[in-house]
Amino acid sequence: MKTSSAPLITPVLVAGCIIIMVSFAIRASFGVFQIPIAEEFGWLRTEFSLAIAIQNLAWGIGQPIFGAIAEKLTDRKAIILGALTYAVGLLLSSQAITPLGHQAYAWLVGFGIAGTGFGVILAVVGRAASDENRSMALAIATAAGSAGQIFGAPVAEALLTIMSWQMVFIVFAGLIISTLLCLPLMNTAAPASKAELEESMGQILIKAFKDPSYSLIFLGFFSCGYQLAFITAHFPAMITEMCGPILAGGVLHNMGITTTSALGAMAIALIGAANIAGTLLAGWAGKRYSKKYLLAGIYTGRTLVAAVFILMPITPTTVIVFSLAMGSLWLATVPLTSGLVAHIYGLRYMGTLYGIVFFSHQLGSFLGVWLGGKMYDIYGDYNMVWWVGVGVGAFSAIVHLPIKERPLPAAVAS
Repeated sequence: MKTSSAPLITPVLVAGCIIIMVSFAIRASFGVFQIPIAEEFGWLRTEFSLAIAIQNLAWGIGQPIFGAIAEKLTDRKAIILGALTYAVGLLLSSQAITPLGHQAYAWLVGFGIAGTGFGVILAVVGRAASDENRSMALAIATAAGSAGQIFGAPVAEALLTIMSWQMVFIVFAGLIISTLLCLPLMNTAAPASKAELEESMGQILIKAFKDPSYSLIFLGFFSCGYQLAFITAHFPAMITEMCGPILAGGVLHNMGITTTSALGAMAIALIGAANIAGTLLAGWAGKRYSKKYLLAGIYTGRTLVAAVFILMPITPTTVIVFSLAMGSLWLATVPLTSGLVAHIYGLRYMGTLYGIVFFSHQLGSFLGVWLGGKMYDIYGDYNMVWWVGVGVGAFSAIVHLPIKERPLPAAVAS
């Protein structure tokens, strides 16, 4: 009998989880700063929304770049560069006093997230995990990002009660630098030789770009980015302004959540909490069932949940139910999409190939965040942009169905 080849929990997985947790805690908190920054400077909602949107776009552009850096040099160098860029972006943002300043420095923050986020970390974790553990290891690393989301927004909200938003940004810069202490645990295998890389990086990219399934995965991930980034950036403000009052003496009130602003931050945390369970379940299911059908099901579920929520009066109860339902479907797409890319195109260039797919996700993120602010300024609410999200979710559910879920032949072009 074979002995169990490799444990699920490894030092690489632990280190990856810590880095991605802190990175995503900071990223998930930016929506909390929408109102304080807009009020301090008297800006329209569009101004800071555009900064968050640019941050998401930069994350998308940076993802394949950092994936390639990790594969050409080492994972560690990519993560160090990412953390330093992230910290510099936060420090400069803390001193910004114009919309253009925030929007310019958002490029650095976005590139920093790329170097400390999914593309690099999931590729490291995926390569370090055994075949039987890979789906679950990717799910655990993704769930760690959700764990960051649980405390990111509430911590930012709490810090804003005792210090300025500028000081919160400086504290966050220190936090992201501290994650570099985890790097000694990241003892991954040496990168492929230059000969191997030069021989097959271009080859595998050409194969992927010629494969219609890769295009469908690319298109399908767009709505994931749109929905997630819109909700992260605008949901706290949307709840603050559109939700019915929290009743005195009720459960929420007794828990200390007395304002719709606090409820908005709590909603992001609830999404993160539900997402941990949803992501781990997706990782478990991804090992046993067709990933493309699971993805189609998740996008269908998101579409229905979002449509039902906006059709009903927004109350504290519907906010909590929506947060738990959407949270269970939140990042469940990530281990399945990254696992699908690894399954079809192999592990060696997973960081680059997933990074390119993730660029589509971040185009959706840019559009969701920017359009949210723009349409709010035009219409005075978020209803129209919400319905756009419902539509793109339905589109993603459909485009996953024709994907051919089988490994491409390893040596097509010899």
